[in-house]
Amino acid sequence: MPEPEKKVLLAAPRGYCAGVDRAVVTVEKALELYGPPVYVRKQIVHNKHVVTTLEKRGAIFVDETDEVPEGATVIFSAHGVAPIVHEEARARSLKTIDATCPLVTKVHREAVRYADDDFDILLIGHEGHEEVIGTSGEAPEHIQLVGGPDDVDQVEVRDPEKVVWLSQTTLSVDETMETVRRLKERFPALQSPPSDDICYATQNRQSAVKQMAKDTDLMLVVGSRNSSNSVRLVEVALEHGARSGHLVDYAEEIDDAWLEGVTTVGVTSGASVPEILVRDVLKWLADRGYGAVETVVSAEESLLFALPKELRRDMKQLSGQKPDKVRHDGAFEDAGSLH
Repeated sequence: MPEPEKKVLLAAPRGYCAGVDRAVVTVEKALELYGPPVYVRKQIVHNKHVVTTLEKRGAIFVDETDEVPEGATVIFSAHGVAPIVHEEARARSLKTIDATCPLVTKVHREAVRYADDDFDILLIGHEGHEEVIGTSGEAPEHIQLVGGPDDVDQVEVRDPEKVVWLSQTTLSVDETMETVRRLKERFPALQSPPSDDICYATQNRQSAVKQMAKDTDLMLVVGSRNSSNSVRLVEVALEHGARSGHLVDYAEEIDDAWLEGVTTVGVTSGASVPEILVRDVLKWLADRGYGAVETVVSAEESLLFALPKELRRDMKQLSGQKPDKVRHDGAFEDAGSLH
């Protein structure tokens, strides 16, 4: 009997979402306009390669605002910050550029609105994640964190008739909805946000993995370990039928032993991963006999976000550049660029 053909199932969409692209381009444009160094509070996005590449170009990543010299330029990451961070920046006369993903900003605004109406807000998310810290900071006296379905029994609210759930944008869709289901069992009047808080890119990437998983012996997810949405992709693959799954930053992290008995390899990447890293994984696999690549399309993405208003203003004043929306095609292939 001939051996089955080795092949790769390649997820589409994968990699950069519009919010990540916007954030990375913000740092690149700031370096061009103002010259290095440009300070960035926290990692601009959760990807080792992106952060390292921007550091080489002159970006300095700091954990806290007080690490930025007075009067310097600081960019806030795509994950968003609490209002107190803006206050700290003003106190140090910092020039701020807010690269918060607009979909995260939407959750912030929902938190403020429901807090103004005196709701208890149940924020579904991971404790310590930068996005959760930022959202919680909008209304700390009204928000309590719910880590997942197992935390629901510990939730206490002031008025069961005035309670709403919001969520971190990069969670597992299935687990989040299971948490919501259990919350509604306890609080039947629980309100939902006006539209999904889990971002379109997170949902689309998870949908592609679900579609591929049952036909996949090994799922390789390109992404960093501090990337929530990348970690979730491995979990989703295993939950939906993949025999094994691993998260890698670079192709050289793949273990040849993972390929033992493997006919079909699934490949995808988290929403903060440049396409060049996926291409490196595909080449690594091709060198080991997995040269046939079949693309599995679960959705088409065309969303664009304008660059931060502070940057658009300075681009216009300092260089005459047209402050266009950033490009986002989901498959940046220029090996000399992050994209």
